[in-house]
Amino acid sequence: QLQLVESGGGLVQPGGSLRLSCVASGFPLDYYAIGWFRQAPGKGREGISCISSRAGSTYYSDSVKGRFAIFRDNAKTTVYLQMNSLHPEDTAVYYCAADFRPAAGCAMESRGYRYWGQGTQVTVSS
Repeated sequence: QLQLVESGGGLVQPGGSLRLSCVASGFPLDYYAIGWFRQAPGKGREGISCISSRAGSTYYSDSVKGRFAIFRDNAKTTVYLQMNSLHPEDTAVYYCAADFRPAAGCAMESRGYRYWGQGTQVTVSS
């Protein structure tokens, strides 16, 4: 059974940093593209970053570009989202998602992913 588990969320002050982890079990990550999404209260799910399977190409939404970084460690079946310079508007539940995609590229839309984690809460507040 394919599973994704996020961790690393919590409460942080504005300007602070957090690193989220997405650990995959039941399958090797090598041929899977991974996306990070978030959903704030009363808002739709937003794609914020993704990383392709083998080339490791990365993509970011304008809302996080320059502040967040996605990277993967296939040996550890883990994908990370390093979040710096956090703003209160970054407060949301953060989800990782995976989809079998051995070719280049990754999706920034939720319909591009079959497998989802349960989410981890990130709260940015003083």
